[in-house]
Amino acid sequence: MNFQLDNADIVVIIALALFGSLLLAFRFKPASWKGIVVEAVAANLAAIAAVVAFELLMA
Repeated sequence: MNFQLDNADIVVIIALALFGSLLLAFRFKPASWKGIVVEAVAANLAAIAAVVAFELLMA
């Protein structure tokens, strides 16, 4: 399996992560900085998984 991320894929990962963290912040309203960090990490992992899944489907 040949898997390669281009610059556009990295931009999509960042955009999805920012949008996902914004949605999580509005939904759960974290009270501490630890909650914000957990939401940001979760959003980044979800964004990376979405782009990887899209790349695998298009391959």
